[in-house]
Amino acid sequence: METLGFDLSSIDLVQWWGQVVAFTAPRWLPSLVVLLIAGVVYVVARWVLGRAQRNWVTRTATRLDDLAVRLLRQALLLSSGAWAIWRLLGIWGLPTIAQWVYAIWIGVLFFPLSRFVGDLLTAIESEVVSRTETPLDKTALPMINTAIRFIVVALGVVLALSELGINIAPLLAGAGVMGLALSLAAKDTLSNLIAGVLLIVDRPFQVGDRIELWTTPNETGSWGDVIEIGLRATKIRNPDNLVVVVPNNEIMQRDIINYTMSGQDIRLRIPFSVAYESDIDRAKGLLVDIATGIEGVKGDPAPIVIARGFGPSEVNLELRVWILEARSRRSIADEISEQALRAFEKAGVEIPYPRRELYIRSESGAGSHSGP
Repeated sequence: METLGFDLSSIDLVQWWGQVVAFTAPRWLPSLVVLLIAGVVYVVARWVLGRAQRNWVTRTATRLDDLAVRLLRQALLLSSGAWAIWRLLGIWGLPTIAQWVYAIWIGVLFFPLSRFVGDLLTAIESEVVSRTETPLDKTALPMINTAIRFIVVALGVVLALSELGINIAPLLAGAGVMGLALSLAAKDTLSNLIAGVLLIVDRPFQVGDRIELWTTPNETGSWGDVIEIGLRATKIRNPDNLVVVVPNNEIMQRDIINYTMSGQDIRLRIPFSVAYESDIDRAKGLLVDIATGIEGVKGDPAPIVIARGFGPSEVNLELRVWILEARSRRSIADEISEQALRAFEKAGVEIPYPRRELYIRSESGAGSHSGP
């Protein structure tokens, strides 16, 4: 009989079935035993870990034991399943695929380990670092956490490839060349990232500080409160409620004035000029009285006025006061200057302005002139 081009009479179904039975007969029972062992081990270990979770882990205040139990549970599930598949493939005569399963198991096992390491660093921050006087910066810890988790996963991939007999040296060389090319193409971004790390480590300012960034020699500055320190840029909210985004590399090249690092109170210097003909002592007394009556000016140390020097038509004075709030320095300086202008006018203290004196000399004729 011939069907669809095949001669079924040429196929000995009985012989073929006998070969199948002969191949599977010695293997089905060991396979069943392997599945049974893997299931029993997983169920028993899960039961033990569950009792430990209820009777021991939940009674402690730390999260470290919770993280350890979760890691063991995940590792147990992966290991029992991978072992069962590996043994079954070996029993059924597929050693090559079994080797691949073993290598994949090694690599995958590092994923829960990476998560455990990351959660462990977070737990250490919340339970240990936050109790110290110098807590780890909120920006630095996620960066370190991510880098360590990546290293753990990369180690698992390398071990898996080594188990398969794959030489990773060419891969590392290729990765080095690619990294060099990327670093040259994105040198500005990498420069900002490195500057961001240096800002986090050096800590010239923190989130919430009032700072001013000066550029020399142009002497232009960005003034405001730090609201975010990122790896690429830092965000500053200025008094106009505008957010200025400054690349970290540029910040490292500018002069940083931090008004709140040493405390909220700072000394304010306000320059004044009075004419030579004015009563200098009277002008100093007026400035001290005005500063003393301004809200936000500290009485101790008391305000003082010093003579800074002499100009073409004026004596340069400088009022030095300590204020309670660094963020109020401009409003206090404005109020003192406005009141000083009115007080000087009322007291007759002259504020000089540029002026020049012009002398005209007239010469009479040397001879006499007679009419016709």
